[in-house]
Amino acid sequence: MTTALEKPPTAPAQGSPSARSLADAVFRAREFSIGGALLLLITGTWISNPSFLDDQGVKDLLLNSSILVLLAVGQSVVVVTRNIDLSVGSVVGLTAFACGHFASGTDHSAVTVLLLGTGLGLVCGLVSGALVSFGRVPALVVTLGMLYVIQGIDHTWAHGRQINAANVPGGVLSLGSGSVLGVPCLPLISAVVLAGTAYFLRTYRSGRELYAIGSNPEAARLAGIPIRRRVLAAYAFSGAVAGFAGALWLARFGTVVADAANGWELTVVSAVVVGGVAITGGTGSVWGAALGALLLTTIGSALVVLKVDSFWQQAITGVLLLLAITTDRVVQVRTTSALRKKSRR
Repeated sequence: MTTALEKPPTAPAQGSPSARSLADAVFRAREFSIGGALLLLITGTWISNPSFLDDQGVKDLLLNSSILVLLAVGQSVVVVTRNIDLSVGSVVGLTAFACGHFASGTDHSAVTVLLLGTGLGLVCGLVSGALVSFGRVPALVVTLGMLYVIQGIDHTWAHGRQINAANVPGGVLSLGSGSVLGVPCLPLISAVVLAGTAYFLRTYRSGRELYAIGSNPEAARLAGIPIRRRVLAAYAFSGAVAGFAGALWLARFGTVVADAANGWELTVVSAVVVGGVAITGGTGSVWGAALGALLLTTIGSALVVLKVDSFWQQAITGVLLLLAITTDRVVQVRTTSALRKKSRR
């Protein structure tokens, strides 16, 4: 399930089978631990309130986590290259409003709306990626600036208006409320994107090269990896996924305002890091990021069911984030030490 830690060809000791096996075992254990924590949380909440896992409760949990899972998948591809995208929340807000404005009062199909959202997000991702990869501007500065630029455009365009569900085509709304064999459509869509991205990162050379770039950019350059193009592609993918998620946001909620998904960028980054994708790049998997997104969503739902102040959700998320970063550092130090011992043998 886990994307193996890949190293560029110029680092044979870390790219050896034993090194890959060790790294793969470490991050598989990380995913299992997140899954175990998620299972304990669900079980404990269910014991306290059995309605938490009734049919509607499970459906709401899947629907609430589906968009966050999508954003975590896109963010993971950027983070493994040792970069970050803080503009995903604003991209969701912009594309959700744009898709709603485009579809309101028309009979446009859900496919057309999804393509529009994906295209707008792709443009945003390409702008950020070009500035980071070719302009060599720090990713934090670029994406934070894009966040404010996109929010400004969105608020100026909306000018206090909102998209009402009554004006959105029924085909779009049915995508957000429909199901296949009893399973809501949105979680199924998220699962397909998740599985496809995981397969690409693990199977294709260009996907594995993203890990090499994040692990050691200089070695990746010496190995002939086109770093700028790969980073640009990572941002383009993240933007496209965020735009796609914005269209799904419209389908899910129907009513959209200018500040939709405001502040979600930090939640997305938290989900990715909690899920085992190292903020320093080079390691982790989209499966772990998806589990992190599901864990954070479940925490929020559990607190509501247990009638706990929502403030504690932010506090718990902060604690999990600190624990994840600390764990990544400890694992990195121990893995490096183990690899050095193996290489000496």
